[in-house]
Formats: sequence, structure tokens, C-alpha cells
Amino acid sequence: MRGNAYLPHMATARDITLTPSAAARVAAIAERQGKPAILRLSVDGGGCSGFQYRFGFADAPDADDTVAETDGVRLVVDSISLDLVRGCAVDYVESLGGAAFKVDNPNAASGCGCGSSFAI
Repeated sequence: MRGNAYLPHMATARDITLTPSAAARVAAIAERQGKPAILRLSVDGGGCSGFQYRFGFADAPDADDTVAETDGVRLVVDSISLDLVRGCAVDYVESLGGAAFKVDNPNAASGCGCGSSFAI
């Protein structure tokens, strides 16, 4: 599939991963909003550490996306962002401080207290 301009790339375990907890949360939110269960992870410049994660819902994967699927829920990452998050796992965690999607990024040399910003 890789290299085909019309089909997104299916992720391997070393590309990106969506945990069952995150998949369940995406499915619940998507159902409430009447949207497809497709979570988009992208990386923007900025944030307190240099880069920041952005999450949003997608209607469909784009042609250059890498797609990971867990329990029928898809995580999509564009080709530029993939270079910064390759090997990451997206999880959904609940704690006393609140609940949020969390990116465990092996490429990040440092992060910030908010968990949404990182440096390479």
C-alpha cells in the first residue's frame, strides 16, 4: 500500500499505536457527535517545548496518512507529523487531575508538564 497516492498506509506496530482505552474513548465521543471513529494526531510547531500535539476527528483518512486501527477505531497521522511521532502510542488516561489523551512518544527528548508539548 505504501506509495500509492490513493490509499492511506496501514500502520505497523513501529509506526503508531492506539491503545484499547483510547479507542473506546474515541468511539464513545464519535458516537455522541455522530462522526466516524477516526482520531487525527498531528504535530504543530510551538508549545512550551518546541512542538505540540493536536487531536481532532477526521471524516476520512487523507491519501498521505498512516492509519492504525484498534477495535474498529482508527488513528490517522499525516506523513510530515509521522516523522516526529513514529513509534508512539496514543492512550486515554484518567487521573485525579483529569482525563486526557496522552502520547507516549519515544522520539521526544523532553516534554512539558502539560503533556501536550515536546522537544526532539
